[in-house]
Amino acid sequence: MEETLQKLDAFFNPRSVAVIGATKKVDKAGQVIFKNLATNKQRGVFKGELYPVNPKEDSILGFKCYKSLSKIRDEIELIVIIVPATVVPSVMEEAVAKKVKTAVIISSGFKEVGNKELEDQVMAIAKKGGIRVLGPNCLGVYYSKTGIDTLFLPETKTLTTGDDVVATPRPMPGNIAMITQSGAFGVAALDYLTGRQMGVSKFVSFGNKSDVSESDILYYLLHDEETKVILVYLEDVKAGREFLEVAKQVTVKKPVVVIKSGRSAAGARAAASHTGAIAGSDKIYDAAFEQGGVIRARDMEEFFDIGKALAMQPPAKGKNIGILTDAGGPGVMTVDECEDLGLTVEHFSDETLKKFQELKDKNIILKIAATNNPVDLTGSVTDDMFEISAELMFQDPKISGIILLGLHHMPGLREKYIDEIAKISHKYDKPIVMCDIGETEMALYTRSRFDRLCVPSFASPEDAARAMKALVWYGEYLKRNGCLEEYIADFNKTCTPKH
Repeated sequence: MEETLQKLDAFFNPRSVAVIGATKKVDKAGQVIFKNLATNKQRGVFKGELYPVNPKEDSILGFKCYKSLSKIRDEIELIVIIVPATVVPSVMEEAVAKKVKTAVIISSGFKEVGNKELEDQVMAIAKKGGIRVLGPNCLGVYYSKTGIDTLFLPETKTLTTGDDVVATPRPMPGNIAMITQSGAFGVAALDYLTGRQMGVSKFVSFGNKSDVSESDILYYLLHDEETKVILVYLEDVKAGREFLEVAKQVTVKKPVVVIKSGRSAAGARAAASHTGAIAGSDKIYDAAFEQGGVIRARDMEEFFDIGKALAMQPPAKGKNIGILTDAGGPGVMTVDECEDLGLTVEHFSDETLKKFQELKDKNIILKIAATNNPVDLTGSVTDDMFEISAELMFQDPKISGIILLGLHHMPGLREKYIDEIAKISHKYDKPIVMCDIGETEMALYTRSRFDRLCVPSFASPEDAARAMKALVWYGEYLKRNGCLEEYIADFNKTCTPKH
């Protein structure tokens, strides 16, 4: 296993990279990928050696260009292949002779279009030389820390106005790993995560996964200290039993969230023509994920929401949820969604009810406020009311997590409560998620500020409830495996709000 980790690490931390098919031609995949690496080399981020390979060029972006891989005298750890599919076998033969460790095959035209024999030929050559392969038909790897960026999609595009705009963002460093069978979904994920200020530890697109599979990457990420949560897009599972065994090892240490497409018969056919995926019963996948401790998301929004919640908050120790709101209607909607998801919204302990009544008697909160659970502080809420109520709810032994609905529209609500509630939450081993409804400046600011303080925020009560459900489910899973308290202790050591 140690040898496996070392081999896979060469995808992320190579001492030397050769780009087979590097070119000067603008808007070509070989140009974009080599430019990514060359720019990171010039910035001092990528510290390894970089070699463009193209028989028609003498130099590319100031780097000496080689006619073939075999012409490079130095040792090569990683090759990135962007040449026609029919040329790939000869490139791999050269790679074997060079004792290359790893290869990312960007090229398409293999089993996803029915050309399985060619793909098998390439894999046989790779196996002969002990080369680990990502792909073919993939985007490869993005790792900001070492400057490895094999995404052939340009970071910016120029509009007809002449303005440059971000098209395929490279996300900031973070603790969420993204691994994907679909390159397009992966790129969309990077765009989404960047927009939501969610940092990425590692990004891997494996396409046809003829060699390196989701199980291999999961095992690698299990040992990756930078990764706290793993998001996975799958169209099929290469080796079900191996996946299940690895998943069980990973999920007691790090949550794994999967979105599995191809649930319908038509979807399965589409997956087969996309990455050559082999269909399987969706009920079998559900059972396998459940057994392996994998959380399955049903759509993109839920996929990212769950990932964000698990990255920012500890899992819940129970399923009874406290709801704190300044708006009656959204509070009721949240209760409904919690009940639908199998969570409970029971009354507080007698001690908490007594303390709330004392706050009313002292006019610290309004006498008309509902304080049984949910707590509705009404439209006359102030920062202080939210803060003291949240503290009481965290202290209640019956409450395992809190959903806060802080609609910014209320006149007495300022931004002070954001920082204070985040500060309060970090004193307790209970999760909190937040909802503010709206898309104007204050709503966006509020949610963004909460996110930066490791309180995951959402734009609807339903999204917030589903995120809390994931925290409850994962807590229950860890408890069954006898490692909940250990996980929470480790989690608290690594939670770092971005003020």
